[in-house]
Amino acid sequence: MTLILTNDDGIDAPGIQALQKAVNGQKVIIAAPRDHQSGCGHQVTTNRPIQVHKRSQSEYAIAGTPADCVRIAISHICKDINWVISGINAGGNLGVDAYISGTVAAVREAAMHGIPAIALSHYRQGKLDYNWDLAAKWTTEILADLLHRPQETGTYWNVNLPHLQPGDRQPEVVFCQPCTKPLPVNYQIKGDQFYYIGEYGKRDRIPGSDVDVCFSGNIAVTKLQL
Repeated sequence: MTLILTNDDGIDAPGIQALQKAVNGQKVIIAAPRDHQSGCGHQVTTNRPIQVHKRSQSEYAIAGTPADCVRIAISHICKDINWVISGINAGGNLGVDAYISGTVAAVREAAMHGIPAIALSHYRQGKLDYNWDLAAKWTTEILADLLHRPQETGTYWNVNLPHLQPGDRQPEVVFCQPCTKPLPVNYQIKGDQFYYIGEYGKRDRIPGSDVDVCFSGNIAVTKLQL
């Protein structure tokens, strides 16, 4: 099985290192943005050259968006790909975040080409630190299930890990629907400058939706469709 790993936090982010740890033993090609691209959505680059730096036989730093990375990976780096896995994103990608997220855009791009794909993100409470080793452990267990499930054409998985503290109970994996409530929108205004200050953790949540599941301390798994 050959996996393309990508993300939107950049090729040197700790989340993609945790993802590499989680898929240890699989044949992996890393094709990830050279720079931080968080929140870029499904943007693609068509008006300038995209530099591709081959760091090793299996690692490519690409000066483009996550969707660019998947396009280049499947068309020019390795055409025999079984799965595209994106993450682990530093921050949740729940509900309507899927329209904004570069992490999710990468797997949506894969799905457009008929390639099974999984996006993984890690919700963060406030400014508390991530436990990437624990995230890698959870991801190994999740992938052991999802990589062997039949994948319907035009669908892709979106997984969100909760932010737990020492002593919290172990999370359950919950298959659920994406929340359709909007993100909180608020701005601090200084003259004619508007600074976004939406409070992610205070967003509305539909009971049983991915936002509710993840905020309640469990692993939310949703199947999205083109």
